[in-house]
Amino acid sequence: MTSAGSMGTAPLAFPPTLREVMLRPWWLGMLAVALIVAAVFAWLGQWQLGNAIDTDPPPPGATEQVRPLAEVVGPGEYLSEPLVGQRVEVEGAFVADDFLVVSSRYNDGVEGFWVTGQLRLADTETPTSIAVAVGWARDRASADESAEALNAAGMGGTFTGRIISDEGPSLPRAGDAITEMTRMSPAALLGQWHDIEGLDVYRPYLVLEGGMPLLDEIVADPPEEGSNVNWLNIFYAVEWAIFAGFAFYMWYRLAKDAWEKEVEALEGATGATPPGD
Repeated sequence: MTSAGSMGTAPLAFPPTLREVMLRPWWLGMLAVALIVAAVFAWLGQWQLGNAIDTDPPPPGATEQVRPLAEVVGPGEYLSEPLVGQRVEVEGAFVADDFLVVSSRYNDGVEGFWVTGQLRLADTETPTSIAVAVGWARDRASADESAEALNAAGMGGTFTGRIISDEGPSLPRAGDAITEMTRMSPAALLGQWHDIEGLDVYRPYLVLEGGMPLLDEIVADPPEEGSNVNWLNIFYAVEWAIFAGFAFYMWYRLAKDAWEKEVEALEGATGATPPGD
């Protein structure tokens, strides 16, 4: 027999707990997706971390050992970072009339000019050249005079210097001639060289040791010994770890939002007052 006090009263509906919502099939499926995304991010972080430490760095002083140019870099190839500033040796002859002047060149903090030449390499299957900075002059008149003298003299032999990455071409400054160069760019020099039909050209350039007549030797200090740890890669690895954790946080946040909405809807339907209101 049903008591009068309970006759016609609907059973109480208790809101689900957050744990119960998270264990529903939909949210378990979303958790699986979050796990897959986090696994991908974790793998990317591990890959970045594996590339952060150079396990085979060049030994100290390696750039000071003179090596044949062909062992360091080939025509058309980019110079890898550990080899920038490497001392190399090359045999060839300078091409007549291709000694050109590059302005805005500093030597021990003093602005001046470089005289550059096209060195045609010896014993190559196809014609091959490398741009060479042969010396520095304090003023343009001295640089032009030296370039004219070198163009008339011509020379060949075995040369030693440091191999440096191409600086890239630049637009002429206001008021400068179209042929004026302010950056050491083999590509820009190539546009003014002679006898370039079928020519292979090196992307980096050579800074000559010893200098030339009427010119000062270009100061080319040895490159600094770098760390074998790439901190940028470590930073990326930490970022991927944060992204992996964020995938779980997003799953938790979305599940909690769904639970809170369900509790609010149930309270609104039963007329219950949320605790604390």
